Amino acid sequence: MDLENLNIPAINQFASLYIEQKEPVTSFFHYNINQSDVYSQRMEDLAAREFPRAELTDCIAGYMKGLPGSREVNESLAKLKKDAVAVVAGQQAGLLTGPLYTIHKIISIIKLAKQQEKELNHPVVPVFWIAGEDHDYQEVNHIYLEKGNIIEKKGYPERVSGKKMTSDISYDRNVMKNWVTEILKTLGETPHTKKLAGELTEMIEDQNDIVRFFAHFVMHLFKDFGLLVIDSAYPQLRSLEKHHFHHLIEGSQQITNAVLEQQGEIKRNGFNTQLDISPDAANIFINLNNERALLEREGYSFTEKNTGSVISAAELLSMLEKTPENFSNNVVTRPMMQEWLFPTLAFIGGPGEIAYWGELKKAFEYVGLKIPPVIPRLSITLLEREVEKKMDLLGLSLSQVLMNGVTEERERYWESIKLPSLEMEISELEQMMQKKYEDIRDKTARIGHGLDQIAEKNLSIHLQQLDFLRKRTDKALRDKHDKTFSDFAKVDNCLRPGGGPQERTWNVLYFLNKYGEDFIRNLTSLPMDFDGNHKVVYV
Repeated sequence: MDLENLNIPAINQFASLYIEQKEPVTSFFHYNINQSDVYSQRMEDLAAREFPRAELTDCIAGYMKGLPGSREVNESLAKLKKDAVAVVAGQQAGLLTGPLYTIHKIISIIKLAKQQEKELNHPVVPVFWIAGEDHDYQEVNHIYLEKGNIIEKKGYPERVSGKKMTSDISYDRNVMKNWVTEILKTLGETPHTKKLAGELTEMIEDQNDIVRFFAHFVMHLFKDFGLLVIDSAYPQLRSLEKHHFHHLIEGSQQITNAVLEQQGEIKRNGFNTQLDISPDAANIFINLNNERALLEREGYSFTEKNTGSVISAAELLSMLEKTPENFSNNVVTRPMMQEWLFPTLAFIGGPGEIAYWGELKKAFEYVGLKIPPVIPRLSITLLEREVEKKMDLLGLSLSQVLMNGVTEERERYWESIKLPSLEMEISELEQMMQKKYEDIRDKTARIGHGLDQIAEKNLSIHLQQLDFLRKRTDKALRDKHDKTFSDFAKVDNCLRPGGGPQERTWNVLYFLNKYGEDFIRNLTSLPMDFDGNHKVVYV
């Protein structure tokens, strides 16, 4: 593998300005991430706080029991229990790890933790916070595959009814194995397929819900780097969070007001906001009848949105004491809960996360916290050598393809091979026929008996035939240059699938199947810096 750095601006303007640490965006955060002493400042702030280290470490160890382990994982647990700080990232549990940016987040926390452990001369561990409490199953139940020149969505066939947390969604092992087998068949047989299929089968057999399957796969790939994982919906974690939920319930109105106030400042500075929050939002979910229901505040009572049932604050707090596992955070309160639990040296986020964390500054201040240094995750594109060769033959610029795809260049090529004289003759013939038929229609109209309509129909048939000739000519020309158009499609599918970044569409399984188990180790070991540049990895 080789590495190249490119300056590719973020699509999100807010995130782009944040990466450059420019005003006014930096005013929405507590730390300037470009200051050389930002991590030592953060260490001083963390030293003034207390964390439930022993309980948290035991909770993580309990969750990770039954997942792939290693000496490095045990060392990370021991470090966290004693005095380590953490680099944290989180994501929903996508099937087969979901889009590549999940892998990029994990690589980011591993690399920043290792870097800062050396710089600070203090233990730093990577922690991946799985958002198992989320209930948007449609976001995680599929991957994308390339079939010929087409990208197809391959959805998992088992249906899920209601708003279940993903941690509560189990799968039929035979259905899951058949689905994975079909995916590997589409990817094609390689020297690595048999081993990969066997490993996935073992994972599917060892687990029975999609979050544990996700966690197992992630630890299979990253256990040797000392990664720790925890599901935000893990019942034992809820017990640790219980008294923090008290604060969130009692201060729900003030937290919402703080977010809305911060959003107002952001809008006045010309930016759109990410979080859709109503003035009555309580920013907490509860599980009722095995469905996740969002709470809204009405004075001193709460309404759950699924049925409209009203729950008093006293009843809600009583429910919390008895069954804390039925409570869960939303996008506003999860970052606060994370900050209460973990001694977070830094949080790794993508462009959208950076934007919405900026909306939380005043809410964090209300609960007596600071937003940790929010570090943009490593932005990575994997470029296979065969795709690079196609780009060279087509004369394509890598940076232009990464930003805009190949549409303009493909159209320019098409115009260069078309036969303008043939198109001109067809167009001239169309115009001549339309003019002649105007005369014919005038004359037939005077005769009557609907002859003008017959003439109109006759013209339509001729024009359709000419258009058919044009399309068949275009098709024949495209077929003649099929390899070139296929090369354009391959480059686009690889680097700008569906008009977006590669990391938002492709799944790591393609690369594991093609390049084997060393792929992740080699990728994670590359010397990638957090310098705001886009990383192109030549595979």
